[in-house]
Amino acid sequence: MSNKYNILQSFVDGARNGLRLGVLNMLPHVLFAFAIIRILNLAGLTNLIGVVFEPIMKVFGLPGVSATALVTALLSTGGGMGVAASLALDGLLSAGQIAILLVGIMLLGSLIQYTGRILGTIKIPSKSYLLLVVVNLLIAFAGMFFTKLFV
Repeated sequence: MSNKYNILQSFVDGARNGLRLGVLNMLPHVLFAFAIIRILNLAGLTNLIGVVFEPIMKVFGLPGVSATALVTALLSTGGGMGVAASLALDGLLSAGQIAILLVGIMLLGSLIQYTGRILGTIKIPSKSYLLLVVVNLLIAFAGMFFTKLFV
């Protein structure tokens, strides 16, 4: 009977930790992303971002404004997804474009946040950071480009 209790208790503990992670860590990032998009919309900056980034994002089959989701994803994956959701709710992204964008968001995965945390912890020389960040960006862009071919 104690074996069943351990399995059940492990499941309950895991569920509690997952809920805690979602509520305390992810939800604030997503809400912050929604707030940023609303502020950008109200300030009229969304259109400016769209115009500036349109030539680059067009390569991936995305509107220029989708760059806001990628920039946010550099800081927070959840935030990037929140921005993408907000853009989709505003009718600025199609389902196919969301698929392409989510690949980029996941491959960028809080790059700036984790660069210092992980690379600093394992004592990678800071002069290597730029190369590692550029490689990560290229992988994300390649992933979005190839996803565009299948969507």
